[in-house]
Amino acid sequence: MNLDDFSDLIERPDGGVRRDAEERRERLIVPPGALGRLDELGEWLSAAQQSVPVKAVEQPRVVLFAADHGVAELDVSGRAAGTTHELVRAALDGASPVAVLARRFAVPLRIVDAGIDCDPELLPESVVRHRVRRGSGRIDIEDALTAEETERAVRLGMAIADEEADSGTDLVVLGDLSVGGTTAAATLVAALCGTDASVVTGRGGAGIDDLAWMRKCAAIRDALRRARPVLGDQLELLATVGGADLAAMTGFLLQSAVRRMPVILDGVVGAACALVAQRAAFRAPDWWLAGQVSGEPAQSKALDRMALTPLLDHGVTVGEGTGALLALPLVQAAAALAAELPERTPVTADEDAEEPAEGKDADDVKVLDAT
Repeated sequence: MNLDDFSDLIERPDGGVRRDAEERRERLIVPPGALGRLDELGEWLSAAQQSVPVKAVEQPRVVLFAADHGVAELDVSGRAAGTTHELVRAALDGASPVAVLARRFAVPLRIVDAGIDCDPELLPESVVRHRVRRGSGRIDIEDALTAEETERAVRLGMAIADEEADSGTDLVVLGDLSVGGTTAAATLVAALCGTDASVVTGRGGAGIDDLAWMRKCAAIRDALRRARPVLGDQLELLATVGGADLAAMTGFLLQSAVRRMPVILDGVVGAACALVAQRAAFRAPDWWLAGQVSGEPAQSKALDRMALTPLLDHGVTVGEGTGALLALPLVQAAAALAAELPERTPVTADEDAEEPAEGKDADDVKVLDAT
């Protein structure tokens, strides 16, 4: 497998359709610019769908990739190492923020176990059947995955993207469920952006104190030393300092772009995977939206590198796709406004002739016509 092959498979959203959408927008009864960024979103969706007017987003789906990361053993997370299965169980039971919002918005929720470190019997077979391995290596001292596992994980993400596209999903809210995932993600971003560990180290979705932050920074620093020699190969980079969930999400993002299926990114993990995918296929980011600002410095650096501006900034740091799901109604609103607002009635030449000249009353006009 060579991720660079995606560069030839991915095309940008149709520029001609986008121009048609922009021209239609100028004819609507609401003045151009009055709807702010909703105008831009509507035109982006038109180009992605190759449709003017834009079609409603009717079959969105939340897709969460789940895995445990060995680096969590260093106490770099607000949660105990190896407890991702508890996050998954809460989501399945409807007791997590993303599950509550998905239920409220009537959006199906799909969880894919790429590398959770638990007995398979603890979770439904539909979740665990895709598992690549149980947990990942400690990226500060060892590879996260073998080369074979990395390829399996990428192909898993590609297969999930194909399944969603084939089932009619017209937009995906992408997130992750992991313990230690932000440490691996920050390492990827630092490596690809050429920055130091302290620049990208955040406090994670669960929040950590200053001592844990220093341990996390040290882990990213050590992982970076291992990542820099393999920067030229995206698959080797994911194997060295990524994880099964990050590799799967990278494959998912690339194949979604091939299938012309838009994706809303959530936090730093999704942003890191998107940055790896952009390295393989420079057109791919045109198919993604950044849902929200997560507060992680690595996310900001990654989005800036891809020229993606988040839709929301509400201070939501919980992760798990929650912030991106909050952005979904905004995207749906943009589609509805672009499709359903009426166009202005064009003024005909006859109507122009009937209008009194400026500064003259109707009698003056009649006299001039008679003359």
